[in-house]
Amino acid sequence: MSGRDLFCQPRRAGRGAALTLLFASVLVAGAATGSFGDPDRKSPTPSVRSTPAAHRETVTDAAAEAMADGKSPMEAAERAVSRSGDRWGAVYSQGEYEEFEEALDGQYTGVGLWARRERDGRIEVTRVQSGSPAAAAGIRTGDRLRSVDGEKVDGRPVTEVVSLLRGDADDAAAGTKVSLGLERGTRAWSETLRRARLSTDSVTVHKLPGGVTVIKVAAFTKGVGDAVRTAVGQTPEHAGVVLDLRGNSGGLVTEAVTAASAFLDGGLVATYDVNGAQRSLHADPGGDTTRPLVALVDGGTMSAAELLTGALQDRGRAVVVGSRTFGKGSIQMPSRLPDGSVAELTVGHYRTPAGHAVDGRGITPDLEVDAEALERAETVLSGLGDPS
Repeated sequence: MSGRDLFCQPRRAGRGAALTLLFASVLVAGAATGSFGDPDRKSPTPSVRSTPAAHRETVTDAAAEAMADGKSPMEAAERAVSRSGDRWGAVYSQGEYEEFEEALDGQYTGVGLWARRERDGRIEVTRVQSGSPAAAAGIRTGDRLRSVDGEKVDGRPVTEVVSLLRGDADDAAAGTKVSLGLERGTRAWSETLRRARLSTDSVTVHKLPGGVTVIKVAAFTKGVGDAVRTAVGQTPEHAGVVLDLRGNSGGLVTEAVTAASAFLDGGLVATYDVNGAQRSLHADPGGDTTRPLVALVDGGTMSAAELLTGALQDRGRAVVVGSRTFGKGSIQMPSRLPDGSVAELTVGHYRTPAGHAVDGRGITPDLEVDAEALERAETVLSGLGDPS
């Protein structure tokens, strides 16, 4: 499992995959711009027994009644969502929702560390963002993170570690201090850093010794789709590409569709329904349809990343390698509550071009592997051969 101090779990328990739900802010520009009019926003099969419209009305009414009684509209809305059985429904304060929108713009507050939990439970730094507080302190890839503000992190889920780094429990802002306990070989030491507003680096590109280009997409924030297309355009003709979507928690569906357009010559990417109305998403024409392509996925591949994976797999464009994806394919719509908080409620779900539902099921790779997945992806690409 891997993570970073951008796409973290929400602050309150039961909020599900917070930022990954921002799948909706694409289907409706309203969520990203701050207008909350129509339901065309995020993504899967809700367990809500009532109709989406009735569900939305129930939550809104509960918030309004609470405000009229001098009680917390947000807490009332949270109770209503909990009772509804909406697996992906969630309620956010105004400040939290603004943070989510900023994250989709490619901004976050943190120290610039990526980390993963090893099999023995240790938390290892996997990447340090250039120009970040962590980089300035001399922290390196491979260092072991032992504690955050005195709390031991060994054995804890990476999402919890990320939340500590960001200071979620205290709504920590840029400039606040965080103390890290670190270890490198036999050396153990502490560093006190100040959190900063950082820009995400959602797309990274590197070449393997054999000539394969790896395009790693960490999340579908704004501009990522074009960044993927640029990366593909700069790759030598017919060279194999690994599209690494492992740990990609989703983001904006419009960006995932743009990324799909890098590899498809138009055509269907996904279908979805919102309040019963059927709609579809299509790739732009002119993508590179000839170069060998492998999509690398795992259990952390979610939402918009699953939508992209499903399109490439169903259209026969990529061989999917890795482990079964998370299974988040629902669409949520944002509703502004009387106190300024926002309720995200499930209104529909999407399907892959072949009609497969993703929510609760995920996508099964063509080749299932757990260890050395990148090496296996290289092997698959060599088997695909030069299409020329």
